[in-house]
Amino acid sequence: MRKIFYPIFAASILFGGVQLASAQDNLVNSLNKNVSNNSKEAFKFTEVINLTNTPIKNQGSSGTCWSYSGNSFFESEMARMGKQPVALSPIFNARNTYVEKGKQYVRMHGATALGDGGSFFDVINTIKNYGAVPTEVYTGLNYGTKNNQFGEMAAIQEGVLKAVVSNPNGKLTPNWEKAYTAVIDSYLGAYPSEFTYNGKKYTPRTFADQVTGIKADDYVAITSFKDHAYYKPFVLAVPDNWAYESFYNVPMTELTDNIDYALKNGFTVAWATDVSEKGFSWKNGVAYVPAVDFADMTPEQKADMFNGPKPEKVITEDLRQEAFDDYQTTDDHGMHIVGLAKDQNGKEYYIVKNSWGLTNDYEGYLYVTKAFVQYKTTNILLHKNGVQKQTLKKLGL
Repeated sequence: MRKIFYPIFAASILFGGVQLASAQDNLVNSLNKNVSNNSKEAFKFTEVINLTNTPIKNQGSSGTCWSYSGNSFFESEMARMGKQPVALSPIFNARNTYVEKGKQYVRMHGATALGDGGSFFDVINTIKNYGAVPTEVYTGLNYGTKNNQFGEMAAIQEGVLKAVVSNPNGKLTPNWEKAYTAVIDSYLGAYPSEFTYNGKKYTPRTFADQVTGIKADDYVAITSFKDHAYYKPFVLAVPDNWAYESFYNVPMTELTDNIDYALKNGFTVAWATDVSEKGFSWKNGVAYVPAVDFADMTPEQKADMFNGPKPEKVITEDLRQEAFDDYQTTDDHGMHIVGLAKDQNGKEYYIVKNSWGLTNDYEGYLYVTKAFVQYKTTNILLHKNGVQKQTLKKLGL
């Protein structure tokens, strides 16, 4: 995900692009400022579905939302399969993704994205190719910090890779990969080739296979853009799809129909979206699409935005496509849809788990309208058994 929020709790939240944006470190300076004065009084939510999910985590000052939300999703998958969920290490996925992303950057002569960002495919692919480990085995906190702080590491990674693609010798040596990987490992820790968990020895491969039970081929990545043929896969054109993975394309309403179907049948959903909208309030724990554009609101309307449920704009495929094409929708952030709720008027909201710590009205969760999901989703990931049968048939799966 790109332009992700990078929180450091309890110090600050910042949001920026694939590289850390220090100018935004002061967006929020304390836990208390992330709590609104009236959200819980103004919104009355009743849970309809709340599926098993693991405790809220904190991605710190790193653009690893894709890994935190992806691992949260797979932890819920473990529970759904009747396994004891394990807190999986999101930084293990990040470490291995950064290694692969560096290789791709060099292959592309520098003409591809760098930085912390990634996609849910990166979680799947690292589990498939590198395995998985518990958080306690690989925290990524290798230099005395309590939370992720990736700015210095990212700058050095970029420096190494740019030096490599400049090709000062006229021919690349095989040593650059060792040098690049050494930078990552000096900050995050070396690949744990063997470890003990609950008294038993594992490798990352055997742990992924024997403990998590996650099978990469069981998961389907879906998106919705009208400029591509529906029910066909295409390479999603967002910078953090650096591996050029293909996503299945469905109509907009079918996207949310499948989220509903998944939740009602016990499956959670990994969700990639844009969180830059004025209708998204982490503090209030609510996201919706106001009927009136923020630029056209009166001061009174702006002040009243989160004082209870409000009318929403009707979202169309044209509106959704336009927002993506003119950069109003970017691949900002990854989260985890774990349930469904209704407000005091009977309107449905998705219950969404975030990775910014316990620092808003709902202690790490928020309530998101279906209109917001239709408007701002860039892609979702879910188990193929959580997809409607008619959709699977149309996709040829």
